Amino acid sequence: EQIAGFSTTVMCHNVCSFDRTIASHHMPNLFLSVFPVGYPFALVYRWFLFHQSATVVHLFHTFSGLALATFNFGSQVCHSLLCVVIQFLLLRLMGRTVTCVLSSFIFQMIYLLMGYYYTATEEYDIKWTMPHCVLTLKLIGLALDYYDGEKEQMSAEQKKSALSSTPSLLEIFGFSYFYGGFLVGPQFTLRNYQNLVSREMSDVPGQPPSSVVPAMKRFGLGLITLTIFTIGGLHYSDSYFLTDEFEAHPFWYKCVYILVWVKINLYKYISCWLITEGVCVLSGLGYNGKNEKGEHQWDACANVRVWLFETTPLFTGTINSFNINTNAWVARHVFKRLKFLGNKLLSQMFTLLFLAIWHGLHSGYLICFSLEFIIVNVEKQAQSLVRDSPLLASIAQSHLYPFVYVVQQLIHWLFMGYPLVPFCLFTYDKWLKVYSSIYFCGHIFFFFAFLVLPYLRKVFVPRKRGNEKKED
Repeated sequence: EQIAGFSTTVMCHNVCSFDRTIASHHMPNLFLSVFPVGYPFALVYRWFLFHQSATVVHLFHTFSGLALATFNFGSQVCHSLLCVVIQFLLLRLMGRTVTCVLSSFIFQMIYLLMGYYYTATEEYDIKWTMPHCVLTLKLIGLALDYYDGEKEQMSAEQKKSALSSTPSLLEIFGFSYFYGGFLVGPQFTLRNYQNLVSREMSDVPGQPPSSVVPAMKRFGLGLITLTIFTIGGLHYSDSYFLTDEFEAHPFWYKCVYILVWVKINLYKYISCWLITEGVCVLSGLGYNGKNEKGEHQWDACANVRVWLFETTPLFTGTINSFNINTNAWVARHVFKRLKFLGNKLLSQMFTLLFLAIWHGLHSGYLICFSLEFIIVNVEKQAQSLVRDSPLLASIAQSHLYPFVYVVQQLIHWLFMGYPLVPFCLFTYDKWLKVYSSIYFCGHIFFFFAFLVLPYLRKVFVPRKRGNEKKED
């Protein structure tokens, strides 16, 4: 709940990155890199390199990732190479200091923003900045994990990711260019990568993991969702929002279009995450130990919970089902490190600011993030009202719930799509045109709900007696 106010915005990183594949001449290259090519690399590692030395494994991961980068971006691969080398030098020269952390953060973010500034257009297209989004978080996280390694008191999360020694340049290269996460994620720590290289990420000690079946399941599910998007996306595209035909439709049709559009288009990102997750599972990076039943888990690199995504009627439910590893990165390295502010909402606001800057320089990002912040907080108030009201709680648990569930789903998906319209359209002239055509219904609905919910609480929630208040 603490991070729900901003975790949807994390999802938008991959929305931004992968959506650029749709109208670009580089699409075939990226498709080959993200989908089928990663699996042969993982098989080569399993069959021929699993028992090799760490140096050989690092070299394989480095050159395979560089091959993918060069295949997609040519000489522009120099940008990622430069940032990796600079990050290594910062760790070596500045050590475990706040200066190192701040220098890493400032350099990596400024380099990314300069890339945005000089390459940005008003259309989706594939440039070197797409994987550089992922790399920027990796390298900033590396600096923070290195800094944490010398702390005497660490949280359980920090203990899992903190680095006890300075990584070598080759190790950082292998971590940065690992073929299962270089282009579109997922995020993982250097400690996870080190465990992979040291053959600890396996359910069979000292042997390649028995993860072929779990990997193929994720690959197959990814192909299914990709098929749904491929067919549905022909009829529900971003560009249709800007046509005169869309403008001429009645209000109800536009709302239904947004509802269906967002559902279909999100399958594009789900398919990407599922298929790349399969690569990580096949290599062993997806191994996550055993659960309470003693069953081996392969979800360490899971970026989407498909069942939760399909069934939840809540905004926070969809948020928690999306881009899970990046959500965890932002929670660990940004939100929780702002604890010194002493205010959760303030921490969320600064986290949103970081994410807005990280995504790019278009106004659509700020609109999307601010709307999602409001939507999630209104939903929290509504949930609290239903939970504390005997009448509303009884209705939610009665035979009327199926009807309530359908209404929730309609509202949920309409207003999941509403903030993503400016995110996908980028510039204010485009998203303002769409919002004007639907009379800013999302703004009105949630601002009205924000103002009315406190009064509804007074009506539906019984007042507590004095002794109950003291007990609370």
